[in-house]
Amino acid sequence: MFLKTYCLPLALLLPLTVCPTASANEKDATICAKAEERYVDMFGHPSSQEEGVKIVKMYKYRFCPEQLTVPVGTTVRWVNVDKRTSHSVVLKDLQVPESDRLFPEENFEFTFLVSGSQNYLCGPHWETQEMIGMVKVVP
Repeated sequence: MFLKTYCLPLALLLPLTVCPTASANEKDATICAKAEERYVDMFGHPSSQEEGVKIVKMYKYRFCPEQLTVPVGTTVRWVNVDKRTSHSVVLKDLQVPESDRLFPEENFEFTFLVSGSQNYLCGPHWETQEMIGMVKVVP
């Protein structure tokens, strides 16, 4: 459940205006909820209903979810649900070549055959937007 926050000047009690800010986790949760809405709009069903793959959505310069734990042998599908921006997937630790640029509704899949933590990033946006994620592969 999300709580609405209001910023109110407390001029009578304090000489400053007090305004709480949303945490990064709340912002990411909001972005990922919108990413899921976009996925449903595009494909007609929730991403959790995809069989045989785990879905990572790319939206607003974020991976949703940013971290994922899967068993060895799992295929992960990265899907661009942005409206205009293209993204890519780079699995640096595995020395897998960068995917093609993925435009809205396009995807890239990779099957993880080795256990361990595998970092990945978006080629064009990892430095400027910190678009980075991780898949933890367990036996």
